[in-house]
Amino acid sequence: MNGYHHPPVGALAAELCAGLLRLRKGYVDAAEALIRLVDPAQEYPYEFVVFRLTNYRGPRDKAIQPLPGGTLRADLLRLMLQVSESFSLSTTDYDEPVVDIAAVSKRFNVSTKTVQRWRAELLPARRVVFPDAKRRIAFLESTLTWFEELRRESLQRSASFNQLSDGERRDIIRRASRMARWARCSLSEVCRRISDRNGRAVETIRYTIRQHDAQNPSQAIFPHLLAGVGPDDREVIYRCFLNGVSVQSLAQRYNRTRGSVYRIINEMRAKILLEQPIPHIYSPQFALPDADATILETERGAGVLPASGGEVELTSSGGQTDGAHNAGETPAPHETPATRGAYVSDKPVKVRKPADPNLPPYLRDLYNTPLLAPQRERELFRRYNYLKFKADQLRKQISLNRVRTQLLRQIETLLIQANAVKNEIVQANLRLVVSIAKKHLGGPQELFELVSDGNISLMKAVEKFDFSRGFRFSTYASWAIVRNFARSIPQERYQLDRYETTKDEVLDAAAGLERFDPNAVNLPELRECIDVLLVQLTPRERTILIDHYGLNEEQSSKTLDQLGKSLGLSKERVRQIEAGALQKLRVYMKPRA
Repeated sequence: MNGYHHPPVGALAAELCAGLLRLRKGYVDAAEALIRLVDPAQEYPYEFVVFRLTNYRGPRDKAIQPLPGGTLRADLLRLMLQVSESFSLSTTDYDEPVVDIAAVSKRFNVSTKTVQRWRAELLPARRVVFPDAKRRIAFLESTLTWFEELRRESLQRSASFNQLSDGERRDIIRRASRMARWARCSLSEVCRRISDRNGRAVETIRYTIRQHDAQNPSQAIFPHLLAGVGPDDREVIYRCFLNGVSVQSLAQRYNRTRGSVYRIINEMRAKILLEQPIPHIYSPQFALPDADATILETERGAGVLPASGGEVELTSSGGQTDGAHNAGETPAPHETPATRGAYVSDKPVKVRKPADPNLPPYLRDLYNTPLLAPQRERELFRRYNYLKFKADQLRKQISLNRVRTQLLRQIETLLIQANAVKNEIVQANLRLVVSIAKKHLGGPQELFELVSDGNISLMKAVEKFDFSRGFRFSTYASWAIVRNFARSIPQERYQLDRYETTKDEVLDAAAGLERFDPNAVNLPELRECIDVLLVQLTPRERTILIDHYGLNEEQSSKTLDQLGKSLGLSKERVRQIEAGALQKLRVYMKPRA
């Protein structure tokens, strides 16, 4: 269940919410009694939890492991809120005072934010309808008395947060104003220095200064903090972070705290994810309870056709074969009847001799990549679309008002894994592009231009292919590539015909035509993928990769020796850090079960 550390407790909460209305108040009260009893250092059987909440002793489920006390207590706090939201619980249902968060804040002389932190850690709460007919978070008098006895010392420390005399406040404001004006100190540095001098907590100093600036904007000590960071500065901060600038440096540059810089970075990550389209082909299989286990599990023995030296060509039916072959040609020794018959239903796949070593390296390497058998192809497309489906569903939980880093990382991981699956599909079908491109030679475009153009069509076809219809991807991809060539080649020839006078002029015109550049077409997508990956690295690792490979458009690449001198490291140490960062990215991009 969403939000619960232990799914059985989440399932139990759903059952309690669907139970009899007259019993639900008792479930909430029993959960609070169990919270007071639970020891974070102990483990508790699931049957014990069920018995304490429902007074029902059911059969023991050996498949459910004992629940640690710390996470169990957090789940019980969530269960109380969920069950109390499922029916109308009123303040008149209790024989003792019931107060809201504001009253608790005033009672203990702390901020409402502190009360919220207590509630998340230990303080049991309910959702109750108050006399003004509004439902709010509420606490019982007995709950507050128990909590006060349990946390007496920490409550006293928290209460001292606001217990400053007027003279102390004036002294803090005077010192902060002087340090900010003459010493150009940041808010964090000002708070630390004043805290060292008067013995107050750093957060107490910070709260006092921020409260003064909010109440006196014309005399604010840090007026730039009142206005916040503009959209342009947010973009600069995010780009600088991706380029390896440390958070501490950004905090000093913009006079912000490290926490606020991290918050800006995460908000930018969330904004990019919300704006980024995640197209996918939906399948009813995605909604099954065991979808993760059946779709994302590692396929063992998945069929692939062995790499061959022959060229793959388009058949009349749209499938792939090895092209015209000599009579009497025999299958490769390592090829099995199962794999041959699985790929083309009516004709076995045969292979030619190894690829000509005189071919360009790109074409020669294509024949080292095995073709995909039908089952493997369906599994890859199902996994690819399911990963994007999960990312799209999780993206709906993003809130720019309260960004959760763990949620962002989870979505980014799913998108990276989907991209890795897409690359596997594309790599296995590149020979099809070459085969079709060879048939369209004869115009102004060279083979590699046609291949580049066809590769773009192939990648777009991967995103639009519906694997559930039962067709082979090669059929759909062939149609998409041929259709793209039918549009692009006549247009290229038309441009040449407009300037044709003599043969030499035609050649000059062809040389002067703008070439098809796939990098320019996919540069934003490529930049987003690189940015998502760089976020996962440390600042030093990002700096080394960006500077060494020239990922920063504003400067050229640097050698390892130059990087070592700028970072104060040896050349060998820089190489080791780079190797570790690349390995980390490989592991992160690898599709996971």
